[in-house]
Amino acid sequence: MNLKDIVYSFACLSFAIVIGGAVYEHLAVVPQWSAAPPASLSMFQGEYGLNAGLFWMCIHPVTILLLTATLILFWKNNSRKNILITSGGYVLIVIVTATYFVPELMEITGTAFSETIDASLTNRAKLWELFSIVRLLMLVVLAIVLFLGLTKVNAKTNSQTIPQKISSLANVV
Repeated sequence: MNLKDIVYSFACLSFAIVIGGAVYEHLAVVPQWSAAPPASLSMFQGEYGLNAGLFWMCIHPVTILLLTATLILFWKNNSRKNILITSGGYVLIVIVTATYFVPELMEITGTAFSETIDASLTNRAKLWELFSIVRLLMLVVLAIVLFLGLTKVNAKTNSQTIPQKISSLANVV
């Protein structure tokens, strides 16, 4: 294993961490806050309110940096297409996240606590959740594409035909 392979592996790991964080939030956090806002928003409020933003503000730049480094290192390799597709899709998802998901989440979760359930706010929360699940599924597809590129890493050097391989083996013997 060389440095290039290690960088590619870390890019895959970082991408998998993004998906892990998203899965966790969709299983443990989103169902709680989106259930009946603003009554269900107390977890975000007060001095000790949940702030998942720190995780996302750290992991996204690291993942983009690792994908960019991987793309540069594997530009002349068969896995370039996989890395390009994943990188492009991920950047698009980050842009959509910054322009829709984060502002909408901040607006919903920033609503003052009230015992009364706001039907309009609940509908917005459920729509946000639905779109976020679609975003998560797109990330999973992109991860599969990225991981499949790992199988192509050495394809350039191992591109001999079967007769060439047999001939090479015969020369060794």
